Amino acid sequence: MAKIIIPTPLRKFTENQSVYKTNGSTIQEAILDLTSTFGDLKQYLFDANENIRSFIRIYLGEEDINTLENGNTKILENSVISIVPAIAGGIE
Repeated sequence: MAKIIIPTPLRKFTENQSVYKTNGSTIQEAILDLTSTFGDLKQYLFDANENIRSFIRIYLGEEDINTLENGNTKILENSVISIVPAIAGGIE
């Protein structure tokens, strides 16, 4: 299972879990899986069209998914996904 690393500011929505394991095959599926388990998190990660918010950065390993295939980026069983939310001054 791929792992999603939950940043400290978002852990209040994941019962303080720092890691979430997912069976998703793309970044979009993995993040949707996370937010289906922790519903309160969805509004912070997705816009009304279920696209990952522009001010949220998601990394597959050390690669920003914006330089790959965005939400369609394929993930493997041993992938590590990191979410980096804007702390202040994010532009949407």
